[in-house]
Amino acid sequence: MSPDQHDHSPDDEAADNAVLDDGGNLDTHAIGLLGTSTQQVSVSLPVDRDDDDEDVIDDELPVSGDVAAPAGTAASEAREEDDEIFEGHLETGEQPSVTVDVDVHTAEIVTDAADDIEVGPALVEPARDDVPSRDENGPEAGAAPPTTSAATDPAPSVPRTGSVPTTRREAQHPGETRALDRGEGGDRVTTRADITLSSKRLGEFEPDRETADLLTADRLLDRTQLSRPEPEGYWQQLIYALSGRRINLGDSRKAQARKGLDRRIGAPLPGAARFVPVVSRKGGVGKTTVTALLGMALADARDDRVIAVDANPDRGTLADRIGRTGGRTVRDLARVRGEVSGYSDISAIVARDETRLDVLASDSDPQVSEAFSGRDYHDVASLAAHYYSIVLTDTGTGIVHSVMGATLELADQLVLVAGLSVDEARLASETLTWLETNGYADRVRNAVVVLNSGRPGAPLVQLDQLDAHFRTRVRAVVRMPYDAHIATGSSIVFRDLNAATRDAARELAAVVVEGLRTATAAA
Repeated sequence: MSPDQHDHSPDDEAADNAVLDDGGNLDTHAIGLLGTSTQQVSVSLPVDRDDDDEDVIDDELPVSGDVAAPAGTAASEAREEDDEIFEGHLETGEQPSVTVDVDVHTAEIVTDAADDIEVGPALVEPARDDVPSRDENGPEAGAAPPTTSAATDPAPSVPRTGSVPTTRREAQHPGETRALDRGEGGDRVTTRADITLSSKRLGEFEPDRETADLLTADRLLDRTQLSRPEPEGYWQQLIYALSGRRINLGDSRKAQARKGLDRRIGAPLPGAARFVPVVSRKGGVGKTTVTALLGMALADARDDRVIAVDANPDRGTLADRIGRTGGRTVRDLARVRGEVSGYSDISAIVARDETRLDVLASDSDPQVSEAFSGRDYHDVASLAAHYYSIVLTDTGTGIVHSVMGATLELADQLVLVAGLSVDEARLASETLTWLETNGYADRVRNAVVVLNSGRPGAPLVQLDQLDAHFRTRVRAVVRMPYDAHIATGSSIVFRDLNAATRDAARELAAVVVEGLRTATAAA
């Protein structure tokens, strides 16, 4: 008898209601039973392991238990056949069911191995005093004393079908595994539940551990080891060259101001396209010129696309100011709007200057231009919004025209052009009043007024007084100086303009972008 076997008699087991007090170290391959009448019970065979998260094959594979029978009998042949099936299951990774046949008259269980297998309580009948032990009548000499006795009255018959293998995981966490239906082999298979993947939220990270987003260039790069760009400015470049590129005084004030203005104009505008109409109720004040200068300054400093649409029903001249007329007009784009599938279709209609400003010309025939309605403008604007970030609109003088109504409805920022005369300044102020009384008061407060000088020499009006008046009504005022290059009426080349004119156009562009960004943040 091995050290792991129990020295108990049937009488002792009867006192304990014939329940297995310790199922440890039980090899289910060596359960020997006497007699011919047998009953089937289901036992649970969990493996004594602490880690419940091991693979299913190592943790949940139940061990098959068969009934020992004398050699040469039908039961012995059946046992050998079952052993072959069980070994096949182990090779293929399948999990066979466990069925234990217990003789209700002489239920003796013999253990001859110590495999640390826990066996759950088996339902057996009370012990019989007249049943001989295995030591006296068993087929094997020197077998261990019985640990379980059969009762006098037979227990109710236990069905021989439907036995399900039970593991510790299934007993403690029944929801973690699922039993599959019987397959072709007739065995019931259990599998581990799917693992749910999850990600940590920002508040779940440990406070003493840093995340990857904290590895920024400002934190990691040593600024003293980085070479500064070559300075701009006469004296700065001279000292930089004479010192063998060792003394870098930085850019001059003029260069710093120019780069700062570039950053203001090139500030990102997230979201949908922005619409900026340029309006004036009086012709000849330079509305089309201001539209062209604003578009060139924006396109020259920004990385996204900018388009200027000539929506003047009185034969606009916006395309003439860039000197690249392609013969296609806003009417053509409105006509083929359903066929546009990409930017290449629009680029074949618009004209582009050297600053990358796209211009959509108006019709040269005044009658055709007058037929361009507010609905047509909405169609053109919807197409432009798909391919451009900023859409400028050169409007006509008719403030009650349907195109003007559609333009004001889409406007994100208004630019009002005023001439340097008493009547032109008064008419510009009256335009602001009309807009305020017709539902556009919020756009007026965020508008920009351009005081455009179309004549050489000093103006007859006091610019400071005009500036102070309009600042009480709008957000900003920009002065556009006289430029002989513009006064000729020919095409405008942005790089050929006077420095003061370029700076004024760039300042206007920066003020417009700041207004668009402010409106976006407020929304």
